[in-house]
Amino acid sequence: MLIERIEHKWIESFCETFHQCQVQPGETAIILSETQSRRVNVELARLALERLGAHVVELNLTTPPIKNAIPVRSTGASDAIQGLDAVIQALAHAQFIADCTVEGLLHAPELPKIMKGVGENRPRLLMISNEHPEILERTVAAKGTEGQVRLAMKMVKSSRHMHVSSPHGTDLRIDLAQAVVGGVWGYANKPGMVSHWPGGLALAFPAAGCVNGRIVMAPGDVNLTFKSYLNTAVVLHIENDSVVDIEGSGTDAQMMRSYWKAWEDLEGHRACYATSHVGFGLNPAARWDAMAFYDKRDCNGTELRAFAGNFLYSTGANEVAGRHTLGHFDLPMRGCTITLDSTAVVQGGEVCWDLLEPKP
Repeated sequence: MLIERIEHKWIESFCETFHQCQVQPGETAIILSETQSRRVNVELARLALERLGAHVVELNLTTPPIKNAIPVRSTGASDAIQGLDAVIQALAHAQFIADCTVEGLLHAPELPKIMKGVGENRPRLLMISNEHPEILERTVAAKGTEGQVRLAMKMVKSSRHMHVSSPHGTDLRIDLAQAVVGGVWGYANKPGMVSHWPGGLALAFPAAGCVNGRIVMAPGDVNLTFKSYLNTAVVLHIENDSVVDIEGSGTDAQMMRSYWKAWEDLEGHRACYATSHVGFGLNPAARWDAMAFYDKRDCNGTELRAFAGNFLYSTGANEVAGRHTLGHFDLPMRGCTITLDSTAVVQGGEVCWDLLEPKP
């Protein structure tokens, strides 16, 4: 297991990332953490922000009690704030927020109020994924990533349909007409922007009833909620957004059935089976095989959402479709072809980079 301690090289990585976030001397920067946060990342954030001349405030909240017996992982919806208005107001007054909560604020219910800001001030928020610092060091955003992600987002926004296929039998059709399109490149450099580190992907949150077909997950594809590589095939049949059948005789399929059913029984509806978002990775520094090198406690898996050429299918909460649930799967797959209308942006798991080059 790697040691968690302050290293000069990791301070430099945080400084580089915060510099890309346009952190300026004299700005108010708040580090939001909780009692279960990875302390080394909190300290690295503080040292880097101080080196850049920011006025640093740390808000450390108590990690709330578990509400039920089902483990919750990688939702991007931290419940650490607990709706506390004093915390929301403090964050809204900041120019920059380093989000070091365990799950992150990307889908937290308080995020819209925070990002609305106060007066003319709108914060920039960077979710620092709950990873060992070595992973963050390896995935500092490269120059050009923002431009490529923006071009990919533009392609998704201008398309009406996404089709995903694979040699294993995936055949998924997504109507993008009313989808909300997003993207992250690993830093937040504009007022009101939210991003996460590691970053580098373009995605869409489809409207209700817009996803149909079949996904075939092959051995080596990834279940990030379980932080595991599949050893056996799992076939998901999707009708009107929802997974209606899970084929597979191995442990991988059995565990997915069990986790989905737990949320269905607890919540009394099937939102956990429905599509949250779809997208593709654009970060050449992120690696598919990275989880093999880290203990589970050292890895949150955000890197594998972003490795170049993956197709990311996620189930769970989708505000665009009016669905809310804590049950969540992130499922990056290799070797897929992703077509936007009639243009392949990913071919056989390889990004068509020529489409994402800025026009002269």
